[in-house]
Amino acid sequence: MSRGFDLLISGGLLVDGTARPARPADVAADAGRLTVLPPGSRVEAARVVDARGLVVAPGFIDAHTHSDGVALLDRDSADGGRDRELVRASVLQGVTTEICGNCGSSLFPALPERLDAMRSEAEISFGGDVGAYPDFAGFAAAHAAVPRANHLASLVGHGTLRAGVVGPVDRPVSAAELRTMCELLDRSLSQGAAGLSSGLIYAPGTYADTEELVALAAVAARHGKPYVTHLRDEMSRVEEALEEAVEISRRSGAPLHVSHHKTAGRYAWGRTARTLPRIAELRAGGMDVTCDVYPYTAGSTALAAMLPPWANDGGLAALTARLGDPAARDRMRRAIAEGVAGWENTVGNGGWDRISVACAPRHPETEGRTIAELAAAAAADPLDVAADLLVAERGEVTIISHSMVEEDVRRVLAAPYAMVGSDGVPKPGGRPHPRWAGTFPRVLGRYVRELGLLSLEEAVHKMTRMTAVRFGLAGRGVIRDGAHADLVVFDPATVADRATFAEPLLPPAGVAAVVVGGAVVVRDGEETGARPGTVLTP
Repeated sequence: MSRGFDLLISGGLLVDGTARPARPADVAADAGRLTVLPPGSRVEAARVVDARGLVVAPGFIDAHTHSDGVALLDRDSADGGRDRELVRASVLQGVTTEICGNCGSSLFPALPERLDAMRSEAEISFGGDVGAYPDFAGFAAAHAAVPRANHLASLVGHGTLRAGVVGPVDRPVSAAELRTMCELLDRSLSQGAAGLSSGLIYAPGTYADTEELVALAAVAARHGKPYVTHLRDEMSRVEEALEEAVEISRRSGAPLHVSHHKTAGRYAWGRTARTLPRIAELRAGGMDVTCDVYPYTAGSTALAAMLPPWANDGGLAALTARLGDPAARDRMRRAIAEGVAGWENTVGNGGWDRISVACAPRHPETEGRTIAELAAAAAADPLDVAADLLVAERGEVTIISHSMVEEDVRRVLAAPYAMVGSDGVPKPGGRPHPRWAGTFPRVLGRYVRELGLLSLEEAVHKMTRMTAVRFGLAGRGVIRDGAHADLVVFDPATVADRATFAEPLLPPAGVAAVVVGGAVVVRDGEETGARPGTVLTP
């Protein structure tokens, strides 16, 4: 016998996150760090996981989440309270690190005088009082006070940054305001935020011009951190929107990461055949550009995002006031029918029959039904149905948008520079998109085992090491001596997603164990109660 370890995972097939071929090996953890051992090594360990017939991989790193606030909803409850099912869905599928703050939306930063207003807006957006914070340090402290099973890292949301300085208003920022935004961004990046994100279809991010984004991305570049963007248009103008992102990256010097890359809506289906070669060309020319993708043909967002940008000027209170004005509704109706220059018109590119209600807390009878179905049942215009629902819910309506085709999803997933992110929106109530509970097992079950689109080693690389490198998470996403002891053990023959649009939080099959910081947090599909998770800094 040799030295003892805290944990030994024996007899497994090691897929180490680097895309190298799988090999038999034992993996041990001690004081939160890994040691790779020859198969059958005789060592002592306080706990042993029998991994015979199973794969041992680095813990999955979810490149794209909106889990900024879910763990804070019941912060006074030791077990996570009423929202525990939402919180645990991620770790049950093997995710040991979540990267939040995406699409321009984070819970920080803001000037002190804007914090109360930001907190009220966040309460609507995240489904409860999750707070608003002046900087990354404040956000990290709030999460540090809530025990969690897995780790969390956060980007700085450009939309939040803009609202935290100038408010949710449709106007250019002044030079002084932009300097303040740069200072707040610099502070949060210095404190450990992982990069800058933008969501250029969402207010107030959509009100920013390219120059504003270049100035902010240059701050991220000085920190060696990426500019992460939900493009200004993922539909009929997706190629033009990609070129704007490229310009921002080139002029600022920041690495570029395209969030949940897709070509959505009937006018853009198939265009990944053009966007992906363009990204490959940029990479061949030396540009640092990557993307993430989720393995579904439907997305999810707020119902308010289906309306033209001017409708959201001034925030949710201003939006609901406009929705009560028949003339404003008629203007919105015309905008959807005719389009607005520079606006990604989701309904115009698809139709109300592709938009279903995911969460409307005060009107659960609408959940799972499309706006078109609700309109037909009420013999009403779809815009009026959507407007009435938004007013009744005070803007708190989440939707599912069935806007993509499988061919494009597969093409992006197979791209060598594409990593995996759920884009999960864990908001209490309703029927959230099943990607929050099913993304990673779905890739392994459907796209690796059933379709053979990816090898097992390629898929694990996209879920682990590739993401860790992009977001500067040193020692994570890989199994090697000295790496952080974040692991997932799964059965390659049975791993699969079980979450559906009807039952979106069903846990996956085939995930045998999840280890975070050397502690077993999931065993045989159930949480153990261990809470070793932390807020990470690059």
